Amino acid sequence: MYPSVSLVLSSGGARGVAHIGVIEELERQGFEIKSIAGSSMGALVGGIYASGNLQVYKDWMCNLDKKAVFNMVDFTLSANGLVKGNKVIKELKKIVPDENIENLPISFTAVATDIKNKKEVVFQKGSLFDAIRASISIPTVFKPYKLDGMILIDGGVVNPLPINRVKRRKDDIIIAVDVSAPYSTINESSEELSLKPENSELSYFSFLMKKGFMFLPKVIDNQLNYYTLLSQCGSLMLQQISAMTVEMYPPDILIQIPINSYGPYHFYKSEEIIEAGAIATRKALTKY
Repeated sequence: MYPSVSLVLSSGGARGVAHIGVIEELERQGFEIKSIAGSSMGALVGGIYASGNLQVYKDWMCNLDKKAVFNMVDFTLSANGLVKGNKVIKELKKIVPDENIENLPISFTAVATDIKNKKEVVFQKGSLFDAIRASISIPTVFKPYKLDGMILIDGGVVNPLPINRVKRRKDDIIIAVDVSAPYSTINESSEELSLKPENSELSYFSFLMKKGFMFLPKVIDNQLNYYTLLSQCGSLMLQQISAMTVEMYPPDILIQIPINSYGPYHFYKSEEIIEAGAIATRKALTKY
């Protein structure tokens, strides 16, 4: 019999859709997930799984195309974010009912950052969608989420891989999934081809410009500019914090998906990203 699992899911934008493939592969191989802690996209996927609605969410994600992704982006010219974030939560609530975290069938913890009081916020009770909306509030992208006197932004700012926040039972093993791992330098095999990045990455700034935000700088190839500088700095910080977390709280199994596998806004490639998560999980479990 396989041991039960306390699962930790990292932040990472659209790469976080790979968490679905991880969960499915763990279940296929006989592991039983007893608790989940997640940050940002990890909180979203983890929370929906804990509510028992992962298959519905997966089906919905795999049917999204570029146009559908664009249509869920409710742009605003606010000084503290370019996307309100209300549309995506509204769409999610159509397929996944909101519940109190403490009533979920699987223990769930979400992490966010209170930028007003400069501290980490841990959600283990209250509205599931309050926790998700707070945790996915990427700075400069989503408007911060105001709740109970707090101004909440992305959990990845302070704890992108919240191993220290998962509720671990005595006999559980901890499996941590990092979808913002350093760039892959491995030789490609037939299975690893799914992790190969494409040259035509959908740039966040490119699609903002298509929506009329012409004041933004043009993104040209791999040239270092406002967008790429901000993105690469953020990625490096995530990697460094995650590496320190793994060193301080070593998981039993670490599943890593390289940051060059998919772009942070490739939600319309969900089917491929999910398979990438399954592939990475099989490799990690084989080593284990």
